[in-house]
Amino acid sequence: MSDTIAETIISQSRIMQRLNELAKFSSEPDQLTRLYLSTAHRQAAVQVLQWMQEAGLSADMDAVGNVVGQTPGLQHGEKRLILGSHIDTVRNAGRYDGTLGVVVAIEAMDRLARMGAQLPLPVEIVAFGDEEGVRFPVTLTGSRALAGTVDPQSLAARDADGVSLHHALLAFGGAPDAIAGVARAPGSVAAYVEVHIEQGPVLEAQGAPTGIVTGIAGAVRAAVSVTGLAGHSGTVPMSMRRDALAGAAQMIGEVEAVALATPGLVATVGQIQARPGAVNVIPGAVTFSLDVRSLDDATRHAAIQRLRQVFSAIASQRSLMLDFVIGYDERTAPCAEHLQTALAAAIHAENLPEVRLASGAGHDGLAMMALCPIAMLFVRCKGGISHHPDEAILEEDAEAAVRVLMRFLQNPGLSMSR
Repeated sequence: MSDTIAETIISQSRIMQRLNELAKFSSEPDQLTRLYLSTAHRQAAVQVLQWMQEAGLSADMDAVGNVVGQTPGLQHGEKRLILGSHIDTVRNAGRYDGTLGVVVAIEAMDRLARMGAQLPLPVEIVAFGDEEGVRFPVTLTGSRALAGTVDPQSLAARDADGVSLHHALLAFGGAPDAIAGVARAPGSVAAYVEVHIEQGPVLEAQGAPTGIVTGIAGAVRAAVSVTGLAGHSGTVPMSMRRDALAGAAQMIGEVEAVALATPGLVATVGQIQARPGAVNVIPGAVTFSLDVRSLDDATRHAAIQRLRQVFSAIASQRSLMLDFVIGYDERTAPCAEHLQTALAAAIHAENLPEVRLASGAGHDGLAMMALCPIAMLFVRCKGGISHHPDEAILEEDAEAAVRVLMRFLQNPGLSMSR
């Protein structure tokens, strides 16, 4: 590749401009919230599709709401490399989580096309719509569709307003009955590669703009329901209460205790709801979420089993009923060694430091692992802050990611991938 790669026709400022443009598509005027199959998601998808077309790609939206841009002339079943990330967000999000990977991929392909570069494999860019799993109690719907692992029953999942995923897809312009056709043919995908902000402090601490991901931690999510008996706060003696919230609080304390005592494990309770929710009424029912993650599957599963046992014992001691339902269980996804090596070669060619690190956050690669080898390139973020409006990256780091990805895509060894 020419040594003038950093002096491309397209200014590097366009990357940040496009990220800022996508941040305008939100369901809430004063913060960035863009949930799967929402109007804001549709607006962002249309914009991304336009940018893909401007980069010379054949682009469209598929049956599950993904935006897909392809090297022109790519045939069904033809071997290709998939780049991608997601364009949905958490509530009150930052503007770089997910979208950076989509914008960087489009920019890299645009510059390569302008250079007349010949790539060893055709490329697809996919902007997934459901990585965060915020609106519906399912997640990775778009990447599962590509991998051919979508559970048809997930279409019955409902959001907080009672809208099913099936009906939301129809309103979005998708086609629930055609999701099976989104799956890529077995053996047709050489690799899935994603650029993403680190969402942690390691790269900043080591002074590196980019990093090579070694693997994505597996995760389990569960919904826990605790049922007791509501009663007047002034008339029921403490020793006779069946307080669901007091029991849930004890269980949540055990979540932290188990995680602190288990190396390599993190566990979080991010949602809790008590009913009836009056100041002078003993809570009769509580629901809370549970998120448990580790790079070691056996460690994670052992922790879940331990928490089940502890929760059951607490419920029994307090005469409470317990319901523990796992809605999401993804195994650890190691990144392919040969793809890590190719990313390292690209990083060295850019005279950047090589840093390898694991991802504690989940990504679409967890689903794509069922289809093909995966790899990720992390980009440094300020203070390691993510899922927050203060999420921030440097323009020069985004540019470095584009240059690394361009070199990676021209590596002739990619044509030998599975």
